[in-house]
Amino acid sequence: MPELHRQPVRQPKRDQDPPSRVPETRPTPLEHHYITLSAVALVCGVVAISALELGMSPGAPLVKVCVIVGAPLLFVTMADAALRIWRSAWAWMPVDRGRGIFRLTWVGAVAILYVLLALATFLVLTA
Repeated sequence: MPELHRQPVRQPKRDQDPPSRVPETRPTPLEHHYITLSAVALVCGVVAISALELGMSPGAPLVKVCVIVGAPLLFVTMADAALRIWRSAWAWMPVDRGRGIFRLTWVGAVAILYVLLALATFLVLTA
């Protein structure tokens, strides 16, 4: 059997590691209602998408009602999430610039999804 020559395992120095979290200093406006509003928007989305998958047209009353109820809730919760990510990005910048920039890219992703949501809402409501 061959003999294995192992290198010693390097233990990270805890003094030099960046922190794993940065505390949130200000809660967002929807702090206590975020999950409830998101759940309602999720159910509306599931019903609308299921109706579309089952062959209903985008102009069907069920789809429109789901979009009328769910889209504003989704707009509000996405804005709250974007605010939280934005604050998190700037809280990370002095601590770990890479993590801060990573979070800023997520703000950009939320902005793109916001535009897509507005377009989809417009298409359903004008159908």
